[in-house]
Amino acid sequence: MSKLLEVTGVNKSYQSGGSPFQALSDVHLSIERGEIVVILGPSGSGKSTLLNAIGGVDQVDDGEIHVAGEDITRFHDNNLVDYRREKVGFVFQMYNLIPNLTVYENIELTSHISKSPLDIDELIHAVGLKGMADRFPRELSGGQQQRVSIARAIVRKPELLLCDEPTGALDSSTSKEILSLIHQMNQKYNTTVLIITHDQGITEMADRIITLKDGRVESDVKNEQPVLPERMEG
Repeated sequence: MSKLLEVTGVNKSYQSGGSPFQALSDVHLSIERGEIVVILGPSGSGKSTLLNAIGGVDQVDDGEIHVAGEDITRFHDNNLVDYRREKVGFVFQMYNLIPNLTVYENIELTSHISKSPLDIDELIHAVGLKGMADRFPRELSGGQQQRVSIARAIVRKPELLLCDEPTGALDSSTSKEILSLIHQMNQKYNTTVLIITHDQGITEMADRIITLKDGRVESDVKNEQPVLPERMEG
């Protein structure tokens, strides 16, 4: 495998209540192509800040973030738009679907910004929503809406899939289904996956587990025996 992502000496601070808050402190990590990596940590550990920096949503104070050999911290706004469009897919805890668009249309909307999108009908089938293309979000369960969200993120064939608490709003059974789907997308398209979570159980499926505490990398551990999501405990 080759490195897809390399984060070097990244710092990020915010103003909070009139005083600075150090969200990330000298963060170093690297991720190989095709890996599933879980970034674990409690609320306030810097997980979301790190994910947003890697996704080109937030600028860092200093340090470098190389994705596919390019340092995105040096990108101007137009470059960042292209980067998010061509390289990155996002899956959030809340599904963020457009309520007055169907399943097909929600996915199609994102596909238009790709030079070579996946076939939408095939993708709908792949995420287990065959026969539901014409349904609206209000007609779907939470798990089904998250499947649409994943399809919407995957349709552009991103190299990097960034998942922010993707099972946080779901029950344990549905959570396993969603994690299994993310695993399938990783295997089928060799998509590199980063999942940020506070849920220790999700680490079972990961190739690597990176733990953040107080904005720093506390540990970076290789999982020698990842477990298929459907076989995870809980």
